This record gives sequence, structure tokens and C-alpha cells, in this order.
Amino acid sequence: MTKRMLPGTRALRTFEAAGRHLNFTRAADEVGLTPAAVSYQIKEMEDQLGVVLFTRSSRSIQLTPAGAVLFEAAADALDSLQRAAGRARRMTRGSAHLRISLSARFAANWLMPRLPRFRAAHPGLELMFDITDQIRDFDADDVDIAIRFGNGKYEHALSDRLFDMVVAPVCSPRLLETGPRLREPRDLFHHTLCYLDWKTDGMVWPNWRMWMEEAGIRDFDDSRCLAFPDSSHVVQAVIEGGAVGLADLAMIANDLAQGRLVRPFDIGVSVAGEYAYHLVCPESSGQDPRVLAFRAWMLGEAG
Repeated sequence: MTKRMLPGTRALRTFEAAGRHLNFTRAADEVGLTPAAVSYQIKEMEDQLGVVLFTRSSRSIQLTPAGAVLFEAAADALDSLQRAAGRARRMTRGSAHLRISLSARFAANWLMPRLPRFRAAHPGLELMFDITDQIRDFDADDVDIAIRFGNGKYEHALSDRLFDMVVAPVCSPRLLETGPRLREPRDLFHHTLCYLDWKTDGMVWPNWRMWMEEAGIRDFDDSRCLAFPDSSHVVQAVIEGGAVGLADLAMIANDLAQGRLVRPFDIGVSVAGEYAYHLVCPESSGQDPRVLAFRAWMLGEAG
């Protein structure tokens, strides 16, 4: 087989997605094609290589033995290319830039209000941002350092816990002035209560039943609480909808400082165990001056 007979990277990416999902529709969603276009590209590859890559039935597809061999090779080749491209981009952007991966929530609510202080302290270092909730691969995705929520255990990486996380009720100042009274925890029964409904690896994000138990209330009925899949929706409901929400205090510190939100009660619930925001970098970058500068600043800001 000559090199001229090998499929291009676009076809290999389509084949790799199809082989991983074993479903042309899900592969099509990932690579931005129609299922028919994925099927056509696979058929072209089969004709080009002279092998059958998938066995097809009315309900499923499976890799043939030959397809499995090519799938493993394609996955390795694409991963190597992606990592090399990441290293090349890192070399191109030079030593004055630091690329940080973090969630939109952390960026907007915690980091951005503090950035002027970083720029004043490190005027020669330019920060670049990769905003995502996904866990990026440092090499393949051209990332120098990341801020991740989790247990801090990442293979071949250095991790620093930034701060403990406490969830507590918050509301708008207007609600305290015009709504039903909020003098003791049981007064919350007369308000609309919202919270973040989220769990991972057995850890449940603090909810209203947990907070009420912390406040000494055992007869709370949480069936009327509003659950949201994103914490930003909780904050929006509190500010605009007149609800009382459970919020992570570290993420709303700016809103509290500027008076957009207030805490009616001092009682809080800690997020379980090891789970917190961590500053993470590859072991190989532990002595990089850019990483050291950002790490020292972040740990100072986190207290």
C-alpha cells in the first residue's frame, strides 16, 4: 500500500468518531456532518483501502477485525497529531503568554474582578483563556494551567486547593424590604427556594434539605423547591425573580460586596470532602516562571 492510498485526516477523524461511538448519528453530531455524509466517507475509505471497516445491520454497526486494527491506529495517529499541534502553538505564542483553562462561572464570578490586580503585579505576562467545563489535555489542547472543580487528583499533574467552599442562602436586598419576613430559618417556608441540583462521584451539592438540617429543622418538605442545573440560574432567580437561593459564597463574593445579594442567615453548609476548586498544571511545568507567577498570585488571592 502506498502513502497515496491513505485517507486524509478529515476522513480518519470521521472514522475514529464512528468507531468510538459505533453509531453514525452520534459520530455525525461530533464531527459536524450528517449521518449520510459519515456513511459515505466510511464507504469511500473502505473502497480506497480495499477492506471492510464495519459490519452493518438494521440496528447497529460493529468494527470488523480489520476495522479494529485501523481504528486503533487512527486514534493513536490523531492523538499524536493533536498533541504535536498543541506543542507547536505553544512554541509560536512565546514565553510572554500563559493559557489558562477554566469554567465560565469561575472566570466571570471570581477571576475577572481580580484580573486588574494581576496585570498590575505582572505587566509583562499576558493571560489567554480557554473557557470550558471540560477537562482539557494540557498538551493536546495547548493549555499551560487549569482551574478545575474536583477532588484534585489528576495523573501526572500538580494540584493546589484554592479555598474551602461554603453554600448558604442569599437573596436580594429588595426581598428583605418588601417580601415576607426573614428573621429565622423557618421563615424560609414562606419563600420560593431554589438551589443547584448536581452530583458527581457520590458527592451531592448542598441542597435545601441539607441546609435545613444544619439549621436544626427536621420537618422540611423540599417538594416545592426549584432545582436548576446551573448555579448561574440560581443567582439569576434570586436577583430577578425574588427567590431565596443556595449559592457558593466564593462565587458570589463580588455580588455580596456590591450589595446585589445579601445573606439573611449566617448558617452555611460545606461542600463535601476533597471537592473544591484546584489550580492544576502538568508536573513538567512545575518550575515554569509563568506558571510559578500565576500560582503564587492565585494562592495569595485565595487566601
